[in-house]
Amino acid sequence: MAHWIDSPDALRARLASPPARIGLDTEFIRERTYWPKLALVQIALPQADGGIDILLVDPLVPGMNEALAPVLADTSVLKIMHSPSEDLIALRQACGEVPRPLFDTQAAAALAGVGAGLGYQKLVAEITGVALAKGETRSDWMRRPLSPSQLEYAADDVLHLFELHDALTAKLDALGRTAWLQADMARTVELAVEDPIDRWPHLGMRSAQFIDRNAQARLLRLLRWRDSHAREADLPRSWVLDNELAATLARTVPTSRDAVADAIRAHPKGPRKLVDAIWTALGTPLDDEADAPDATIAERRDKSRIKALQDAVSRRAAELGVADAVLASRRTLEPLLDTGEWPDALQGWRREQLEAALAPLLRR
Repeated sequence: MAHWIDSPDALRARLASPPARIGLDTEFIRERTYWPKLALVQIALPQADGGIDILLVDPLVPGMNEALAPVLADTSVLKIMHSPSEDLIALRQACGEVPRPLFDTQAAAALAGVGAGLGYQKLVAEITGVALAKGETRSDWMRRPLSPSQLEYAADDVLHLFELHDALTAKLDALGRTAWLQADMARTVELAVEDPIDRWPHLGMRSAQFIDRNAQARLLRLLRWRDSHAREADLPRSWVLDNELAATLARTVPTSRDAVADAIRAHPKGPRKLVDAIWTALGTPLDDEADAPDATIAERRDKSRIKALQDAVSRRAAELGVADAVLASRRTLEPLLDTGEWPDALQGWRREQLEAALAPLLRR
């Protein structure tokens, strides 16, 4: 049964004696902001008779987020969620807490060999045989009152989380992979708490592969400044400075503020009010920019060696009955090949599963 909760006192009363586990989901919007804006919180509570109570919590009510924070921080309560990376950020921004401990049903399904990257509806159908509606995926969750179809959709998003948790826990235990999921969940929570700015954002831009090191350094300065400004102003990165203009400005040595201003004015999305900040960012070296990886290495990298690593990952994944991406993606293999150092994303149980197969290929 679903209950609309629009009073902090009502929420506190419902959570006065929290259970050992809750199902948790959110609805948020992120179209005009850097940070996701919390619009609804769904909580499933197990009942003694085997039923489920569902709380549809209105975070737009003053004081509601403060009332929600204690259960998020309560480490005696397991939070069962599905693919929660953005939900964690939305809850952290609104409530000041990241839910922990965490059980991600999508990650659990991938480790159990049920399927990688499965959406909630597909996973529910796979595990329970129930077909859920998808009609409100692009709904306006900030409007009030929410429609009956919105409320039903929101309740469905947590209704089956306990069934998924039970089934996937059994599969992981049988496979001896419970510790794998726990390690991955600890890292997921840690990343949500720290939410670090990408140290080398230029590596994600294809245009950086075709410019010299000095231009790459200027691009790195711009992208680091953009991320910091976007966070502080709570604006989408592209609204602060889009990739095309950033690459254009980085390609040539800036000769004067006026020249930079002219280039910004000539661009249809040029942020004219930020000329001074952009001029300063372009001309201010970063303390660590000399350590920045060369983006042109992507063009020079031995593709046959990357393919060999991918093939080795694929063979090991097949032996484990999981998708290749569960073990390692090309993006995580590339720095391993370039430096010989295992990145954080491949440490722990993944390194244990892959090192014997990959080490000989790294020594060639």
